[in-house]
Amino acid sequence: MPWRVPPADRKAGVLPDPYAVWMSEVMLQQTTVAAVRDYHRKFMTIWPGVGDLAAADDADVMAAWAGLGYYARARNLLKCARAVVADYDGVFPDTYDALLKLPGIGPYTAAAVAAIAFDRPETVVDGNVERVMARLYDIHAPLPGSKAELTARAAELTPQTRPGDYAQAVMDLGATICTPRSPACGICPWRDDCAARIAGTAADLPKKTPKKKTPTRFGIVYVARREDGAWLLETRPEKGLLGGMLGWPGSDWSDDPAPEPPFEAEWTALGEEARHTFTHFHLRLKIMTAKVALGTKPARGEFLSQGKFNPTALPTVMRKVFDLAHMTLRDD
Repeated sequence: MPWRVPPADRKAGVLPDPYAVWMSEVMLQQTTVAAVRDYHRKFMTIWPGVGDLAAADDADVMAAWAGLGYYARARNLLKCARAVVADYDGVFPDTYDALLKLPGIGPYTAAAVAAIAFDRPETVVDGNVERVMARLYDIHAPLPGSKAELTARAAELTPQTRPGDYAQAVMDLGATICTPRSPACGICPWRDDCAARIAGTAADLPKKTPKKKTPTRFGIVYVARREDGAWLLETRPEKGLLGGMLGWPGSDWSDDPAPEPPFEAEWTALGEEARHTFTHFHLRLKIMTAKVALGTKPARGEFLSQGKFNPTALPTVMRKVFDLAHMTLRDD
């Protein structure tokens, strides 16, 4: 993980970069390390310091974030970077309470940055730590109701010495040994003290309250290409899903969306629909396509020339639409 400093290096006086640690924690929210690693390297290459990110153009950051999902994180990344520059002269504060006041930083991220970047003895609890605590103490109360108890147990174990190394070690334990399925209890350093291993219940923990069935929403998107090769796109509103991202004009996402074409044209329904799953719902998008003449004036969005349009800048669901529709609208 490019943002980490090994324990031996820390002991020798090499400290983690708070900017890199903070960025990793924001990116890792509901996202795997495998998905984050390359994005983190890319962001650190383009914007190597918090001042660089604070000065960046919003559209460039949103485009670089495309494909990582949960796009509110990218907006909060910019807000936080700008707050650090404006309020702290470009230096991240080193305490939990001060970090918590920054835009987009919640209790978990504040604790993680304080512990990992500044060796503050804060209790860091993610899904991996919750699983380790539930098994170590054989706690059968289901999540999310048991979060407070699991956090209290984790706090009891958080040391005053090297809390940053400890926090990362427990998270790694959950990610690599105390895994959701088939935990490797035989090689676990806490196996002798693990109440769930002794009771034979480790594989059943943590228990979780059953989730409600995920609903499905529907929508209509309009993919138009002008005769000079330009594509019609719009920047979505700042608030809401995919806020601030490029996308295709379209309807609302609901049980029965009403058609909202950006202009009158011979719209043709594509035989396939784009499907995507967000945290709280499944989405199915009907794709309407049209080739239009120069001079077409849309009520929404603007035409981007081939030179300015990069499909990789689209969020995943909009890229799925492009992948399905572009062959229909390709240059003859």
